[in-house]
Amino acid sequence: MDFDFEVEFKDKAMDLVKKAAQNAVKLGKKGAKLAENAAVVLAKTVKAIKEEIKNDVEAVKQRDPAAKNGVEILLLYSGVHAIFAYRVSHKLYIGKHYFSARLVSQLAKFFTGIEIHPGATIGKGLFIDHGTGVVIGETAEIGDNCTLYQGVTLGGTGKDVGKRHPTLGNNVMVGSGAKVLGPFKIGDNSKIASNAVVLEEIPPDSTAVGIPARVVRRKGVKTDNMDQIHIPDPVSQELCKLEHRIAMLEKEIKG
Repeated sequence: MDFDFEVEFKDKAMDLVKKAAQNAVKLGKKGAKLAENAAVVLAKTVKAIKEEIKNDVEAVKQRDPAAKNGVEILLLYSGVHAIFAYRVSHKLYIGKHYFSARLVSQLAKFFTGIEIHPGATIGKGLFIDHGTGVVIGETAEIGDNCTLYQGVTLGGTGKDVGKRHPTLGNNVMVGSGAKVLGPFKIGDNSKIASNAVVLEEIPPDSTAVGIPARVVRRKGVKTDNMDQIHIPDPVSQELCKLEHRIAMLEKEIKG
């Protein structure tokens, strides 16, 4: 009985091993086919975004004085890497390959520290300078030739459904650490100062600073688009007005 049991056990074990091997071969073939299909989709996607990547590299050349040449930008700039990954993931997203799209975006976040949801809409010539900590939400929209610095968030407030994230017009600059929260628009050619928290719409050709952000400069005053230093301080301006008013009142009392 012991001998028969041992033989029967060995036979069943061999059958299980054979079935497992056959299944592994089948899975291997399926995996290879999936990998081949993914490679074809990726190759087509890269070909489709080739011109967009050229525009993104050119934007860095024009706006970053530290950039030496195109090869350096393409290989060493994390902001360009994040945008490249976004271009790929966005094509996958609009093709309804949602899992693959999120996989690409999350890998890019791991390697660059920049999180761009594949559902976001981004125009040509976006420049993400340094970039660590930048977050761009699913329904965010960014126009052409915009600039984002490190720590910028284009997010939501948690109160909205559908369109939850902001829309940036063309030629918008958002300073480091700024938070733009909600489904409103930042007008063309506007500037958001560093560490500002924007909770409402900003008109075109404006400069907004503070927490919450207030518009301190509009049309009529020409400013350097990349200047983040010479930006008015609204609190300081109000204090100056108060000091002037107090001086006038003291003069009236003494007179």
